[in-house]
Amino acid sequence: MGKPRIVMDEQGIERALTRMAHEILERNKGGEELVLIGIHTGGVPLAHRLKEKIARIEGIDCPVGCLDITLYRDDWSRLSPFPIVKKTNIPFSTDEKDVVLVDDVLFTGRTIRAAMDAISDLGRPRRIQLAVLVDRGLRELPIQPDFVGIKLDSTPNEHVNVYLKEISGRDQVVVECMEDEEAKG
Repeated sequence: MGKPRIVMDEQGIERALTRMAHEILERNKGGEELVLIGIHTGGVPLAHRLKEKIARIEGIDCPVGCLDITLYRDDWSRLSPFPIVKKTNIPFSTDEKDVVLVDDVLFTGRTIRAAMDAISDLGRPRRIQLAVLVDRGLRELPIQPDFVGIKLDSTPNEHVNVYLKEISGRDQVVVECMEDEEAKG
């Protein structure tokens, strides 16, 4: 691995989430019908942080759910013969709601496609929007975020790691360059 490069620190993540919360409220005209759904793993704490910011800005208590998309992925059998399935917990109806899917990194678009399939099984939202902390490009599917913390022009041999206090005890976005041999494997 090459030398890690920190592209967002704790303050950068907080600023990005505050801006994203404002953008979400603006686009949804206040957000009375707004629900946030975090994608396991990194999207869940980010959805809760956005909920807190939205509550402070607008005084709205938007519902937050968490979604596991493991079995909806088109490549789950390639990833592992024994996938680790986490809990989906969406204790509210998505019918006629403005759903904001929240994830930490947008890369190929396959996770988001799987999440939209999973949400379609739960109900019929008025619309689905996408909020990501990091858009690293290199899409394989025609999926674009509505709300972005930071856009990186990454290469296939780079790995983007999002560290969140709730999971790893620190807030950072780090880019690491894999060696050519590791990138092939």
